[in-house]
Amino acid sequence: MEQSGKRIAEILDQTARAWGDQPALKVKRDGLWQTTTWREYRDKARLFARGLLSLSIPRGSGIAIIGQNCPQWFFADIGSILASCVPAGIYSTSTAAQCSFIADHCEAPLVVVDDAIQLAKFKTIWHELPKLSHVVLMHGHDDDPRVLAWDEFLARGRQVTEADLDTVLAAQKPEDLCTLIYTSGTTGQPKAVMISHDNITWTAQSAMKVLDIDSGAVTLSYLPLSHIAEQIISLYGPMFLGGCVYFAESMEKLGENLREARPHYFLGVPRVWEKIQAKIQIMAAGNGTFKKALSGWARQVGLQGGYAEQRGEPKSLQYGIAKAIVFDNVRQALGLDRCQMQITAAAPIGKDTLEFFLSLGIPIYEVYGMSECTGPATLSVSGRYSTGKAGFCLPDAELKVFADGEIGMRGRHVCMGYYKNPEATREAIDAEGWLHSGDVGTIDHRGFLQITDRKKDLLITAGGENVAPQLIEAQLKAITAISQAVVIGDRRRYLTALLTLDEEKLPMVAQLLGIDVVGARDHADFARWLQDEVERVNRGLAQVQTIKKFKVLPVDFSVEGGELTPTMKIKRKVIATRYAAEIEGLYA
Repeated sequence: MEQSGKRIAEILDQTARAWGDQPALKVKRDGLWQTTTWREYRDKARLFARGLLSLSIPRGSGIAIIGQNCPQWFFADIGSILASCVPAGIYSTSTAAQCSFIADHCEAPLVVVDDAIQLAKFKTIWHELPKLSHVVLMHGHDDDPRVLAWDEFLARGRQVTEADLDTVLAAQKPEDLCTLIYTSGTTGQPKAVMISHDNITWTAQSAMKVLDIDSGAVTLSYLPLSHIAEQIISLYGPMFLGGCVYFAESMEKLGENLREARPHYFLGVPRVWEKIQAKIQIMAAGNGTFKKALSGWARQVGLQGGYAEQRGEPKSLQYGIAKAIVFDNVRQALGLDRCQMQITAAAPIGKDTLEFFLSLGIPIYEVYGMSECTGPATLSVSGRYSTGKAGFCLPDAELKVFADGEIGMRGRHVCMGYYKNPEATREAIDAEGWLHSGDVGTIDHRGFLQITDRKKDLLITAGGENVAPQLIEAQLKAITAISQAVVIGDRRRYLTALLTLDEEKLPMVAQLLGIDVVGARDHADFARWLQDEVERVNRGLAQVQTIKKFKVLPVDFSVEGGELTPTMKIKRKVIATRYAAEIEGLYA
């Protein structure tokens, strides 16, 4: 059914009518999965909207939401939209100062928080937010009269009639502002991307149609809901499918929850796929000689079969055997035995990780996009994908590479601009409607996009050579035991790199080298091995791209440490400042 040009309320109503008794949300409480049906989902979202009306929250107001993924997050977000307010998600890792910036910027009279930890952030900054009158607490209670417990807030909603809400809904238009997505900001303060109802409904429907995901499909929600990719995958996409969203209990329990949910489609940022890869490799290292030989044979067959599929050629008969005795077991152990689409997005992923999973009969389909185009600009699907490339253009949208190599997009998925920032809007979206991505790439003869780097991240060496660091970093990260790599060299005579170690993979290397894992990072044999591995990478690079020196940092980068965004992108400016002494030492 054609859904384009619709408002969120219309989609939710249609879904509640069509799949009213089907499970929409599942969350684990006291060890048991509790279900919300689509009819209950709609009713609870509408009740939240009526709660906003009961407090006379003005239409168009920002409603900031911070917390872990849970049903209340969904009800608050969709309920805010139904009340003609504008939800603005905040990453749960944000500091009080970052929360203050967003709540103030979107002029939120009401904020929804997960628990006492998030509430404490707002209590310290409340005096900075003159428009903030209420905080709704998803879980728990608080004595502050300005803080409303979840049930208390919904009770107020029951004082407002359904007809009053319907009056508000009748005035909404597809082109109205629907939600704000605050960019995670690798530099400076985040910008607020304005997304309309039409942006969301058109994009979500288009993506789900191309991905060919069946009605009632299950997915697992665990990535930050303040990010557009997670919203399209788990918040809006399932509305077109009558799908069911499981909420992961935590990142630590992601593997367990995957096996419980057995999703039909699953989005993993590169770091998640890398972690799964590491665990498989560690388990495989403990196998006996026969199992190692069997695995090696199956992976070789799997890799050949994966590339044959990409060329449009049939897989070998051996592939079916490898699938039956190895690949199916791996999928079942991971909880991916029902998964039709294994997706990666939000950050660059290394080719070694893509080929690792391809060799196990688990092709990972790359999606490329950004908040400013409501998530996906390109997609990859079974039968139409290319390892290391970001896929083909979303149907009925446009994609091109400008003369300077920058990627541009145009279509109904392109946002309305940046909230309260017309200058940045003009810089991002030109007079012809093209969104300038800031990414550099190429489009091949088949229409597949390949990202080569961020335009602003391109290094210009002292010799005037342009170097794309992400390509080199991906190869350095493919070295066993390397977690993160940052290439340095702008206006320098040669390139260097800062490296961090993956503590989960380090024991594998220690065993390989015959050294004790305790103190392995400082062992001379490990240093020689790592130098050899970097030299191996260098041999596959152009002379100007080679790494002359590197430094292994004592701790890995993290979101909490401030070196990574919540979607695991490197904050180059933060790293350059924090490790300035180490960088200068590489050029001494």
